[in-house]
Amino acid sequence: MKIENQSYYTDKIRAIDAKVEAMKIAFSPLTFQAMRALIELGLLRMISDSGEDGISAKELSDKSGISSYGVSVLVEMALGMGVVKLKENDVDDETEKLVLGKIGFFLLEDECTRVNFNFANDICYKGAFNLLESIEYGKPEGLKQFGENWTTVYEALSSLPEREKKSWFEFDHFYSDIAFPEALPIVFAKKPKNLFDIGGNTAKWAISSCKYNPDVSVTIIDLPGQTKVAEKNAAEAGFADRISFVSGNVLDETTKFPEGADAVWMSQFLDCFSLKQITKILKKIHSSIDDKCDVWVLEPLWDMQKFEGESYALQATSLYFTCIANGNSKMYRFAELVEAIESAGFVLAASHHNLGTNFYSLLNFKKA
Repeated sequence: MKIENQSYYTDKIRAIDAKVEAMKIAFSPLTFQAMRALIELGLLRMISDSGEDGISAKELSDKSGISSYGVSVLVEMALGMGVVKLKENDVDDETEKLVLGKIGFFLLEDECTRVNFNFANDICYKGAFNLLESIEYGKPEGLKQFGENWTTVYEALSSLPEREKKSWFEFDHFYSDIAFPEALPIVFAKKPKNLFDIGGNTAKWAISSCKYNPDVSVTIIDLPGQTKVAEKNAAEAGFADRISFVSGNVLDETTKFPEGADAVWMSQFLDCFSLKQITKILKKIHSSIDDKCDVWVLEPLWDMQKFEGESYALQATSLYFTCIANGNSKMYRFAELVEAIESAGFVLAASHHNLGTNFYSLLNFKKA
């Protein structure tokens, strides 16, 4: 399937602009941390709050208590990145005013950018140094920043420090939850009574389903650490009697899926596995359901995005999977994901694209 974004097929950028982009890549670790410092020290917010009047570097220093040297190196880098701008008609270094640029606005105010930024810093940044080794060895070599006991990040989630845990779950929930309101009426149009949520995580979908449809019962199938959290959340939401749990590793041969599902749901779950593993999981599902059961897959597919920024974020997320999460999965293209699922004995019955502001795809499969 041809990708809509024509920039993937053409190279029309001017040489001088290409060099600027190359320089941005070369210094990206430093520039990222400079923007983190501007945000966490409150300097970028002070610039934003100054509005059209702007604020000088000296005023920033006086107001924040940060040295004039510290302020200068950060705001000069922000100028180079277009995050802040100089107010026109200022005549000298002492009086020139800084105002927020459009890029700075998105860093401060856009929820998607904030979630991605915190996730990159708290989960990915240190481990990204081991991306090369992860590619070479086929293992998430960057995961060792969180300890030596884990083979995938999912096993480590319940043990992460609170800041890192918060950033991981905000990232995970932001991308999947945002499509739930549009997905619910599609899935429940057929009125499933027994829904199996594979990779149910913290029970967000299960709880949403119970709120949406008073007759549905949901079985969450996930790792023990996740089902423990999900069980607590389900009880607190008042659905302990309608949400049940099966703990286990879906790739383990001893883990069997229960039978009796009217619908099987997987939200941003299959991107946690390689294509071969996806086929393996779907074969297990295939053997546990009847011909009437609907299999629903909700995924952000990078070649189905409307805007370049969303595709870029998904392509970058693939690198997280490589060096932190598991070492062998990624954010998939539409055709390759469908092929992996259909190889397990399914056929694509329907597809719904552009759900939510992050342009999710909801794919409906039936047994072939």
